[in-house]
Amino acid sequence: MNQTIVKEALGSGVVIEAVQSMTGAESIAPDHLGRGAMSAKGYVPQALAIDRALEQEVHHLLFAQAALLDAKNWGGFIELFSAEGVYWVPSRPDQTDWQREASIFAEDKLLMEVRMGRLQHPNAWSQAPLWETNHLVGNTVVESQGLNTLEVYSKFQMMEIRRDHVRHFAGSYRHSLVKESGQWRIKLQRVDLINAQASFDYVIQAWI
Repeated sequence: MNQTIVKEALGSGVVIEAVQSMTGAESIAPDHLGRGAMSAKGYVPQALAIDRALEQEVHHLLFAQAALLDAKNWGGFIELFSAEGVYWVPSRPDQTDWQREASIFAEDKLLMEVRMGRLQHPNAWSQAPLWETNHLVGNTVVESQGLNTLEVYSKFQMMEIRRDHVRHFAGSYRHSLVKESGQWRIKLQRVDLINAQASFDYVIQAWI
């Protein structure tokens, strides 16, 4: 089943057919992990000296991502990823791949579209209570630079409020960026939560 059929199905109801091709991050070749395969346990970023203009481009991308998430502009958020982009939240800081053990998130763009469809569905009961998020991103460093690639490390804090219940999430981002048609896109985003093993009153609905 191709992406167009899946999107059309999401617009009209709940998809109950098993989609064999929709394998998420498992469909990505192992070398796609790149620096994301490095454990976050004891990880210390190494800052690379870059020009001011490039530094601003990186900051603008991270700030745009945070703003799109807080605005619940899921489509805009997904568009920040390259065609083969993956969003990954390991279940443990020392996790080095998404195939040998379960992850909190391990989604390619198609699965992200599916999640967006569920979040926007009029019958999505989990979206009935009013809820908002607020992201802060900082301590950003570029760790390596290629011809059309960047490896970026940053820290984040996110507050989520649902009715009068507040949850906090914090940790680090590792972005592998690739330049496509003059724009930086996310090839891989690894999100290491310091509270990944915490018990939550309800599941994480949207991207952190």
